[in-house]
Amino acid sequence: KPLVCLFPALFKHNLLSFIYLVHSVLPRTSVLHLLTCLGQDPHPSPWVTALVRQLERNLGVYNEEPLYTPLCSQRLKELSQHLAGFGETGGWAKCFSGQRVESESQSASGLSELGTQRKRKGSFVNLDSDGEETAQQSKRIKMDVCGSESVDAEEQSAKEEISGRLESDAPAETHAEQLQPVPDSPCDALPEHIKVCFLQIKELLENQTEWDQSSMDVFKVLNECDPGQVEVFCSMLSLPDLPEQTLPKLCSSILAPSLDLSYSTAATLIRSLLLEKVLSLSEPASRCLVTAVTSLCRHCPRPMCHALIGPVLEEKNIGNPQAELLNRLIEGCLDSHYRLLLLQMTLKITWSEAVLSIIHSLLDSKPDLSEELFAQFTEQLITQGPQFTKSVKFAKMMLTVLTKYSSHV
Repeated sequence: KPLVCLFPALFKHNLLSFIYLVHSVLPRTSVLHLLTCLGQDPHPSPWVTALVRQLERNLGVYNEEPLYTPLCSQRLKELSQHLAGFGETGGWAKCFSGQRVESESQSASGLSELGTQRKRKGSFVNLDSDGEETAQQSKRIKMDVCGSESVDAEEQSAKEEISGRLESDAPAETHAEQLQPVPDSPCDALPEHIKVCFLQIKELLENQTEWDQSSMDVFKVLNECDPGQVEVFCSMLSLPDLPEQTLPKLCSSILAPSLDLSYSTAATLIRSLLLEKVLSLSEPASRCLVTAVTSLCRHCPRPMCHALIGPVLEEKNIGNPQAELLNRLIEGCLDSHYRLLLLQMTLKITWSEAVLSIIHSLLDSKPDLSEELFAQFTEQLITQGPQFTKSVKFAKMMLTVLTKYSSHV
């Protein structure tokens, strides 16, 4: 039998219902082929059979068979014969007439009982009415009492609240601060074993002692943290405020062979540890900062490009200290495809004197520019070049373009 017959009856029912709604936009031959396959089901569902025949009628296929199945037809005949009494007249009428005779006998007996009940009820009407009036009055009294009690309770609670506020305002501010609930610490969101490692790392960063192997193994907990936990970890450790002489030891621990950082973890650490320090440079970077930046750039070039170099390039007020540091990374740490990535980043920002020196370093390393990328670079030269007519750095960059990319020119 066709494979479509193996589907459950509910699936076939829903499928045919959908096809019935959209059959006008479907290929007629495909729908007829599906109906033929469904007609070969040895155990058809009545609903499926009805839908198949209705669809055949809508598609113009002549079908004298009724929408219902033979089994359904047999059951209808048995039910009609049972109700009609095998052809005798008055099948349904006999059923209703029998019910009418029973109802008439029940109503006759009910009328006799009703007369006696009316006599009994007549003597109690006045008593019932009086009882209802007294009951309503008692309900009103109760509601009034409850309402007055609730109003009194609300007034009393309001008075107590006002007096409590006046009493709480009287003590000093220190006492008020003690009464305020302590806000939840971000550390509460971390698992217990991560909290323990956090305290150990914090103690290592605060002490000036040498780190042994066991101290470096504590940083393995970063492999177990998701990006959100790494963000919390870095903010609690106050990594942007670390002294620069601590950076080489910290970077060597982070870059240990046993610690295989993911891209998101490495990017979060680089952003928290270095970005603020690099952006705040007003003079050439210190030896410790250069060591930390170059070591991280060699081991994690892609996170370094997106988490540090890219944000520094997008900053409008960068100067020579930032440009000098980035040029050292371009010349000594980044491969050709990462230099191409940085060159593409420079095409999306506004150029400055510092950015011109970075572009010159990128072009001087002669990355393999495609025709499309060189065309984009040329458009930027036309757009942003007029503001650098007296710039020596712009002249050096143009000389590099003409000498090293003469074939493109």
